[in-house]
Amino acid sequence: RLLSSEKVSDKNHSLPKPCWGKDMRLLFDQFMKKCEDGSWIHLPSYEYIATQRSQDFPTFIHASELINKEKLSQGRLFTKSFEDGLGFEYVMFYNDAEKRIVCVFQGGPHLQGMPGFFHGGAIATMIDATVGMNAIVSGGIVMTANLNINFKRPIPLCSIVLINSQLDKIEGRKLLVSCNVQSVDEKILYTEATSLFVKLNPEKEFD
Repeated sequence: RLLSSEKVSDKNHSLPKPCWGKDMRLLFDQFMKKCEDGSWIHLPSYEYIATQRSQDFPTFIHASELINKEKLSQGRLFTKSFEDGLGFEYVMFYNDAEKRIVCVFQGGPHLQGMPGFFHGGAIATMIDATVGMNAIVSGGIVMTANLNINFKRPIPLCSIVLINSQLDKIEGRKLLVSCNVQSVDEKILYTEATSLFVKLNPEKEFD
C-alpha cells in the first residue's frame, strides 16, 4: 500500500463521501462493478505516506538536503490538504492488462482560478497525480521528469471530469505516460498531456 498509513485515524479518501456529486457516485458504482471480475482495481487514497515507505526516499536524497524527521512526520499529500468538498475529491481505478488508470475527479470551490473555472495549476496537479500513479504501479518509486500539458478548454468550477491515463512505453528507467481530461459524457475534451517519469535508483543519491 504505497499510500497507506500507520495512523489508525487515517481514512481511505477514495470511498464515497457526502460531498460527492451524483455523477461521481454513479461512476464510482460503475467502476466498482467492473472490479468484481478483477479486470479493474480500486486504488485507495490516504492523507499520509506510510512511514515504512517514506523511509525509502532518503536513500535518493543527499544527506545535507534531508528534511528532519519531525517535519517529515507532519507531511501529507498535497491533494488531501483541503477539507472535504473544498479541494480535490477523486478516486482512481487501474486496469493492469491495459496499463491504464481512470481518475474520477470532482474539484471544489477552493480550486478556482478565473471566476467560475478551475485554476490551471489544480488541473495540472490532478494530471500529475494520475499519470504519476500510473507510473508508480508500473515501475515502482518514480519522479516526474517532464509534464507537458495542452489546455484545450477551461473546466467549469465544481464540475466532475474523467482523467484517462495510459502507460505508453517503458525505456529502461524511463516511463512515458499520456492522458486526457474529458467531461463525464466524454463529449468534451478539456486537456491533453504527456509525461516522462524516471524510476529512482536506490544505489545513487541526487546531486
